[in-house]
Amino acid sequence: MSEHFRLETPVGTLAVRTVGDPGLPVALLWHSLFVDDSSWTRVERDLAADRRLVLVTGPGHGASSDPGHRYTLEDCAAAAAAVIDALEIQEPVDWVGNAWGGHVGIVFAATWPQRCRSLIAIGAPVHAYTLKNRLRVRALLDVYRLAGPVTFIRDAVAGALLSAQTHQRDREAQRLVRSAFAGADRHGMANAVESISLRRPDLTPMLSLVSVPTLFITGSEHPDWSPAQAEAASRLLPHGSAATVDEAAYLAPLEEPAEVTRLVRNFWRDTA
Repeated sequence: MSEHFRLETPVGTLAVRTVGDPGLPVALLWHSLFVDDSSWTRVERDLAADRRLVLVTGPGHGASSDPGHRYTLEDCAAAAAAVIDALEIQEPVDWVGNAWGGHVGIVFAATWPQRCRSLIAIGAPVHAYTLKNRLRVRALLDVYRLAGPVTFIRDAVAGALLSAQTHQRDREAQRLVRSAFAGADRHGMANAVESISLRRPDLTPMLSLVSVPTLFITGSEHPDWSPAQAEAASRLLPHGSAATVDEAAYLAPLEEPAEVTRLVRNFWRDTA
């Protein structure tokens, strides 16, 4: 069973899909920057066997609008709470977030512990952007604002999000990333990069406030979030753990869906 919604939130009108049996516990999924809810396509059918999925498309991406102003991870977490309210979901949700979605999930779980049953953050570094990464993203953003999603910008985004192994063997994953990025509203995407990427804070001080069972998943080829870093971050939480997906970078649910599905379902089973 699948339904589509457009819901008003503090970060604009967001496109939301629900998938699965309404009688199951709820999991809220929030994707990475630069892609949209289609990045969950390869895992959502299997995850829907255990949960009713609420798939949120973040502001400036896919069919979601831009709020017309800068916004923060706290604003995004408040938007997720607004989605839960609009759908009349009473029970706590299992949060599954990829990169941007993982960052929002950390803030959500720390701010509304009574509304979050568990947290899985995939490919979501908790430290702030390095100066080198900020300068690189700023340069690409300036070109994007002037020229839009030209070929070399699309290639740069796909190159950053996907591992070398994925590039070698999975043209469909490359196509999905390029298509999602190119299809986004230019102003909304630029605002998302400015608001969420360039202004990303250090979330380390917030980890001790996350009381729910938490799993950090990272890809072995993630350039900014090594397995050792994920493991170290997990030790800062009262109930934290970490896992690594081989041959994946930022978008493990797209690159290695079978392994991500296994990790998520086992985590849900073990924390039930």
